[in-house]
Amino acid sequence: MSRPFLSPFPAKPVPITDDGDEFTFCSSCAFAGACQAEGYDKSALQELHCLVEHVGPYHAGTPLFREGDPFNAIAAVRSGTVKTFRIDASGREQVLGFFLLGEVIGLDAIHNGRFPCNAVALDTVSLCRFSFPMMATLATRMPGLQAQLFRLLSQDINKAAAMAGDFSADERMAAFVLSIARRFACRGFSPTRFVLSMSRTDIGNYLRLAAETVSRVVRRFQDEGLLRVDRREFEILDLPRLQRLAQPVLRD
Repeated sequence: MSRPFLSPFPAKPVPITDDGDEFTFCSSCAFAGACQAEGYDKSALQELHCLVEHVGPYHAGTPLFREGDPFNAIAAVRSGTVKTFRIDASGREQVLGFFLLGEVIGLDAIHNGRFPCNAVALDTVSLCRFSFPMMATLATRMPGLQAQLFRLLSQDINKAAAMAGDFSADERMAAFVLSIARRFACRGFSPTRFVLSMSRTDIGNYLRLAAETVSRVVRRFQDEGLLRVDRREFEILDLPRLQRLAQPVLRD
């Protein structure tokens, strides 16, 4: 049985494995770039390594935390995709975001000390779980780590705000596809070919579009030569046109 995301942090750190070595952290780690930029290596950051534990795997549909649960940790996605969502007063689901390899979930719980939303695994998910009280203490001695936490918070805010404008279905869908592609590319994957774990219904919910609208826009993008799509496999064929469509949303 997999260990729950919110399990108490162990009294003694448990051994973990990664794709690094004695000097470097996992290539997918959300904090690796900050550590390298500051000139730190693993030998100088044993404290950071000791306050992380690998948890999972969690199978598709497994809740990782629920709205109102006490907050004591953030987690970086080590594999798979995580969806965050709320349930409104009428019992309807509102998708807030999707988190890919190396991205951090739980940052929006820092202020109130409780998770403001739910998180669920969309496929087989494993996580690197960081004790937030211990990380916050370490960050006071590591400006680079502290700055990275601020950057991650800023990214969360910007992603949430990006879809808030009055954009067309084509603009929203183009921005979504391009954003996913860029996020995969940042982790060393193909910038034009990827697999989406989320359903058309989830995508539509996130973009505030009907699932039928998402399917219709995707078909039109295929007909116009922007994309090649096979079920959940996407390939960008015309990046400049997709960028022009997405520009009002992404503003770059």
